Amino acid sequence: MRTRFSLINKFDENEDQFDDFEQAIPLLSEEEERALTESAVPESLPILPLKNTVLFPGVVVPITVGRDRSLALVKEAYAGDRIIGVVTQKDMDVEEPTYDDLHTVGTVAQILKLIKMPDGSRSVVIQGKSIFKVKEFTQDQPYFRANTEASPKEMDIQGIELSASIRNVKETAVDIINKSPNIPTEAAVAVNNINSPVFLLNFIASNLNVDIEDKQDLLETVTFSENLEKIMEFLEEELQLLNMSEKIRTKVKSDIDDQQREFYLRQQMKAIQEELGEDAEQQEVEKLRTKLKEKKLPEHAKEVAEKELQRLEMTPNASPNYGIIHSYVEWILDLPWDEYSEDKLDLEFARTVLDEDHYGLEKVKKRIIEYLAVLKLKEDMKAPILCFYGPPGVGKTSLGKSIARALNREFERFSLGGIRDEAEIRGHRRTYIGALPGRIIRSMKKAGKGNPVIMLDEIDKVGSDYRGDPTSALLEVLDPEQNDTFSDNYLELEYDLSKVLFIATANSLDTIPAPLRDRMEIINISGYTLEEKTQIARKYLIPKQIKENGLKEDQISLDDESIEKIVDEYTRESGVRNLDRQIAAVCRGVAAKVASGELEMHDVKAEDIQEFLGKQKYFSDVAERTTVPGVATGLAWTPFGGDILFIEASVSKGSGKLNITGQLGDVMKESAMLAISYLKAHAEDIGIPQDAFKYWDLHIHVPAGAVPKDGPSAGVSLMSAIASIFTQRKVKGNIALTGEITLRGLVLPVGGIKEKVLAAKRAGIKKVLLPQKNEKDVAEIEDDVIGDLKVQYLERMDSLLDIILEKDAVRDASEFFKVSEEHKSSVKKKKK
Repeated sequence: MRTRFSLINKFDENEDQFDDFEQAIPLLSEEEERALTESAVPESLPILPLKNTVLFPGVVVPITVGRDRSLALVKEAYAGDRIIGVVTQKDMDVEEPTYDDLHTVGTVAQILKLIKMPDGSRSVVIQGKSIFKVKEFTQDQPYFRANTEASPKEMDIQGIELSASIRNVKETAVDIINKSPNIPTEAAVAVNNINSPVFLLNFIASNLNVDIEDKQDLLETVTFSENLEKIMEFLEEELQLLNMSEKIRTKVKSDIDDQQREFYLRQQMKAIQEELGEDAEQQEVEKLRTKLKEKKLPEHAKEVAEKELQRLEMTPNASPNYGIIHSYVEWILDLPWDEYSEDKLDLEFARTVLDEDHYGLEKVKKRIIEYLAVLKLKEDMKAPILCFYGPPGVGKTSLGKSIARALNREFERFSLGGIRDEAEIRGHRRTYIGALPGRIIRSMKKAGKGNPVIMLDEIDKVGSDYRGDPTSALLEVLDPEQNDTFSDNYLELEYDLSKVLFIATANSLDTIPAPLRDRMEIINISGYTLEEKTQIARKYLIPKQIKENGLKEDQISLDDESIEKIVDEYTRESGVRNLDRQIAAVCRGVAAKVASGELEMHDVKAEDIQEFLGKQKYFSDVAERTTVPGVATGLAWTPFGGDILFIEASVSKGSGKLNITGQLGDVMKESAMLAISYLKAHAEDIGIPQDAFKYWDLHIHVPAGAVPKDGPSAGVSLMSAIASIFTQRKVKGNIALTGEITLRGLVLPVGGIKEKVLAAKRAGIKKVLLPQKNEKDVAEIEDDVIGDLKVQYLERMDSLLDIILEKDAVRDASEFFKVSEEHKSSVKKKKK
């Protein structure tokens, strides 16, 4: 029990208060003390109840009197012999005590002073005389009165034993006074000058800061030796606490300076709490332990968590390791180890959700329905790793949310674009400051379930540097055969990711390492056709923009012709992001007119589009084609969808040199040389004079020179442009080509067929020439996508020129490529 040894040296601010310390502590001789404490106890005494004070014989204390009965008693007693009986209440919270609320042992007291207070109450200074015992209470109005009898203490020790005991008490009390910062040093002089053993014990007992019950017990103790023993116990406890406090102060003081006073006080408080076993950190550990008992963990994780909690208990809270261990245990307890969402295995509902959110994308929807069907039949299967691959704006990311909604699972997404640190995936070692688990584990904690849908956005844009290769860290995550024992560097525990449905998105597969690509099921989401964009705009984009721009459905309408005009003349993309922006611009324009009161409703027609979006931004590529020989139209694949590619060839007198411009890569340059070699070998059959190769320089250019271009699919287009310039026969204006060529004259297959076909349709092409082996790719394209576009297949290049070149030449090639004998001689001299 916490005690404090204190002395009363003044009571109230008043002219009658004690003038000095000695007046507050009457230093009685043994004879004076005996005469005082052994004075006769009256048979009947007025009784004054005290709430929180126990009066001991010989001790002077000031008391504030406020209760009506107590005021009546004090006034009458002060006017008489000033002798009263003082007893202590059993419960200090009782305002109007009865007989049963009062102790039966008290002290006869003499009123020394009566002081009027400004609030009408009285303060009295009383001195204890002798101890009495209540025989019976005789009245309670206007104040308590009782019949009493004396209850003197028995002096059961004498001589040397008494002297030694008193000396021990004085030394302990003086030691406490010297070590306590709250007790004036004059108190030590007072204690040493008290000669009466009984009064010494009464004086010390009165000033001990212990419970009232303990003081009452001291008052009721009959024998002197028992009283002495109890007081010594309290003094020894106080001395131990003071010594401990001094030790704590000395320990903490070495770590602080004047500017750290607040820190010092907090440290002192913590140190005291540790010694008392009441520190807040211990409570925090208990909270974690309770959470561990309630959490259902795998056995290996539970063992680690319990071991770390034991370490946490033994680690000082000021240690840097305390926070590290605490965070680690919290991460273990916050992860969903055995908590799963209940899959909604309703195929019709899933189909409805997917159709509500996305138009088209039948291949993706079919794959999700298949996954649900197998899960419904098998009830337990490893989730596949899907990779949605296609140009921007086709709905890859938003498709993940729809899948999660269809499966009734949590959805988490994070972008991998620009990540270069392997620790972003696997986490940091706990030895690092600020260490965290990787993004996979963080997503699992955020989801709160063990089977969420996690979308790894832009997986093709992951980088690598000296901090490691994040794509290599993904190999374990995205392998259904390994990810049931995924290990994060921070946790260092096996965690099961096999129930997670991972969905990656990418614009290009070229930058994804082959081992990582092999672990994913690639689902190609190609660009949208004009018809698909029109439906998407009508079903999704227009309603969304009407709502976002504060319009009502009956205030604006766009017909299909208007939407097609926006798609054709104001957007050039595979997806629908830019289309969404243009529709938003139209809605804002209508909203401005509605808000200004200019009109209430606007039916937007095709001819109104220019008013909202300005001049036409894109024109049909057919109009850009030239009618001169040497220009061919190729089909190219880009990460943003398909596109058409013009290839231009021109000749000038020279020595047979080849110039290639337009930021072409090595593969395209090789394709150009292959085409020239093939044409040289078959020049006589095709009708190309040999002088064209010897005495004319050939220049090949692909416009948009600032954009790098590469790949083998332009081989056929290059050969067509070169053949056109050498034969002076124009390439047909409504044909586009793609395919790789060989020296043997074969046309090899290429990729990105659907994107290229869509690009041809957007450009107004009527016919495309594709490699024969790409026929299977065309079969996968929906009929409504191909529409009226004609597709012809090539197996060899022999028949290519007759298909693609006009029948009649613009000029006779043999006449066009004639050169003078002087030019021939000049070229021969330069070569020598």
